[in-house]
Amino acid sequence: MSNRRLFWRIVENIEKSIDSGTYSPGSRLPPERELAQTFDVSRPTIREAIIALEVRGRIEVKTGSGVYVLESDNIAGAAEKVNAFEVTQARALIEGEVAAIAAITITETELKQLHKTLVDMENEKNIATADEEFHSIIAKSTRNAAMILSVKNLWDLRSSTPAIIDDYNSVCSRDNEQTLAEHKAIYHALEAGNSTEARQAMHGHFNRLINTLFDAAETKALEEIKRKNSEQRGLYSIPNTAGI
Repeated sequence: MSNRRLFWRIVENIEKSIDSGTYSPGSRLPPERELAQTFDVSRPTIREAIIALEVRGRIEVKTGSGVYVLESDNIAGAAEKVNAFEVTQARALIEGEVAAIAAITITETELKQLHKTLVDMENEKNIATADEEFHSIIAKSTRNAAMILSVKNLWDLRSSTPAIIDDYNSVCSRDNEQTLAEHKAIYHALEAGNSTEARQAMHGHFNRLINTLFDAAETKALEEIKRKNSEQRGLYSIPNTAGI
């Protein structure tokens, strides 16, 4: 994404407060309402920041008790070790089953909402937002709170570290036409109420993304090799070393 989400600014500010000792390990963060007032943002924005902080291993949410800062030994949480390939594989496995269930539970209203995201992508209108809404609508159509949360958390995880953000940006910005075709295949399977085809279409969508990520990684590695070779070539050049 070209512009960073608002919640990411909140994440950075809270992390700085944790690192500076303002919020010490084991202490409880202020309530959601108070944080919203402090940062002058909406409470949903604070909720997104809390999810991101939890994914990054900085805090722990205890239902009915509050949000607590983790000990320093836990700070290098799972998000710091997760890469774009792992996120994509997890999304494929979970969202494949989400699509299979959605083929049975999705309503005509939700299909219309889903179709609108296809139109937006086709018209290159808010592509990133349309992409996220597409997956969110399908998850919500399952009526399964755990699946809805899983899909949302995995989507947030793809924005959890600079490395994952860069990897996704390197492929998502140039594959809109292919992504649109894959979204249409998923949509038609859902429209037909075919769980098997919906699962397969979703798996195909993420499998292509994983392969594209590998292609981008290989290209990046080759570029780095060429850069280093160029430096070495200059260092060992006979005219340079002989002063010619």
